[in-house]
Amino acid sequence: MILSEVLIPCNRCGYLITGELKTFSPFLWIGIYCKRYSVKQLIEGVYMKQQSLILTGKRKLEWKSTMLDPIKEDEVLIETIAGAISIGAELPQYNETDVTDTNPQYPRETGYESYGRVIETGRNVVDIHVGDNVLAFYGHKDLGVVKALKVVRVPEEVHYTFALLNTLSCDSAKGVFKLHPKPTDKVLVTGSGTIGLLTLHFLKDYMNIKQVDVLEPNETRCRLADTFGASNIFLSEDQVPNNHYDYGLECSSSNKAFQTLLKSLKPNGEVCVLSDGNKDLFYLNEDFYEKELKIVGSADGWDYQQHSQWFFGSIERAKYLNEIFECEISSHELIDCFVNLSEKRGNPIKVLVRY
Repeated sequence: MILSEVLIPCNRCGYLITGELKTFSPFLWIGIYCKRYSVKQLIEGVYMKQQSLILTGKRKLEWKSTMLDPIKEDEVLIETIAGAISIGAELPQYNETDVTDTNPQYPRETGYESYGRVIETGRNVVDIHVGDNVLAFYGHKDLGVVKALKVVRVPEEVHYTFALLNTLSCDSAKGVFKLHPKPTDKVLVTGSGTIGLLTLHFLKDYMNIKQVDVLEPNETRCRLADTFGASNIFLSEDQVPNNHYDYGLECSSSNKAFQTLLKSLKPNGEVCVLSDGNKDLFYLNEDFYEKELKIVGSADGWDYQQHSQWFFGSIERAKYLNEIFECEISSHELIDCFVNLSEKRGNPIKVLVRY
């Protein structure tokens, strides 16, 4: 027998829903309408489950399912549309070859950049709305819960193959700002992987540097460096002139390239290390001391929201930016993709992951 119909809070997400109080049911109520869960989900206990790709050991990946708690007042819930494999950072972790992490702890989460659509907002969130496309930093997951202040809103006209690059572009820009080269300065970038190419783009498009040269031993990647506007491209270290550059940006994670970079700088020149340094240990040579060079490091971005205003606008001038994604997979292919990358069956600059 139905006694009454009332408005009560959903026992999972807190939203007010229509409920029916019943004397013959083991449940106090059964929800008729809820913004987040259906009646069937509420009765059967099937709520929002997040699938996350977890590294459980050396070259051991598995998908883990987690029940999501209701989001907090200042959070948003994002349904993932696309992500990416940051090969330079993730592959050494997968292979346990990261020289900066000799005693890795497991389990650990994977991934970095994520693009998706907001499907729920906390009650105090005013600038982000359900339906907005956003960038966030929760990695290889089909759902993400993040602070609203941390997301970057993406205009409808910006495709995710471009939008996803904003994150590492902002990271590279922070390093360039630390050097602050003038348009007439000579700059050398070592490595034309993702971070190297985005550094090159920022130097040319935003900083208006006339001469930006690139050291890249991979001939295939040299083609993209040329497309991105490199003035000169060197395939080997012995082609790089000594005492020639005012500034250098290390984007290769190679100690051999780092040594060449130090030799290439003029006295009192400056270097910013943008690479993770997880492939080789870097050593200072005599050039560092004799030429009184300055070396700075850089991590993360300067301001992802502010940077996006320039980066999204630069896409019209650089339609080639998304060529950085040389491989596309679906999320269920992620584990196999890591196996292939580890066994060197392919060497893409960056992998796009579709959900």
